[in-house]
Amino acid sequence: MGTLDIVIIIIIGANILMSLKGFNDFSFFEKYKFNIGGIRRGEQIRMLTSGFLHVDMMHLFFNMFTLYFFAPVVVSFFGNVKFLIVYFGSLLVGNLFSLFFHKDEYHYSAVGASGAVSGVIYAGILFRPDMSLYLMFIPIPIPAYIFGIGYLLYSIFGMKNKIGNIGHDAHFGGAVGGYIITLILAPWLFQENLFMIGLLAVPIIILFILQRLGKL
Repeated sequence: MGTLDIVIIIIIGANILMSLKGFNDFSFFEKYKFNIGGIRRGEQIRMLTSGFLHVDMMHLFFNMFTLYFFAPVVVSFFGNVKFLIVYFGSLLVGNLFSLFFHKDEYHYSAVGASGAVSGVIYAGILFRPDMSLYLMFIPIPIPAYIFGIGYLLYSIFGMKNKIGNIGHDAHFGGAVGGYIITLILAPWLFQENLFMIGLLAVPIIILFILQRLGKL
């Protein structure tokens, strides 16, 4: 891969610096993490700052490693400003999903850039659905659009069954944010690959139906 654009380096650097601060300062971590009770008390800053905190080094590494591979694709099509709109828009939409699904759980907390990264992943897939991805323990390449659909279907499964200590709703919301924002900023995609846009929307429609039926 070529040289990283400066805006990607700044985003990764901000995540590293703020996460390291949180690792070593419990009060800082508690003050800026996503927390339903805090947000409902008026501390909306948590909707943004929580996306730059992580639980541990592995959590931080995985998110930044994924961003390292997908962000250049989005920047190459969008440039710096629109990339930042996708990144921060996806972060906020992901946290809005968490707020919606956990609004009555005052002690619910979460951290991580996963919502923003999920949005960047989905934006990258919209631009390059033909990309081949290699995942751990799977020796064959997976088409990017198959990965994107599978990722959201697994997030729905995780939300429904509360699998692990993972914010599946934020992951899903971030991907939805990236999907919608990218299509708003790049409407020409509708002319180039309408079928793929519809295919990638299938998990979003499934989530909407399940939520309306009270199955989540």
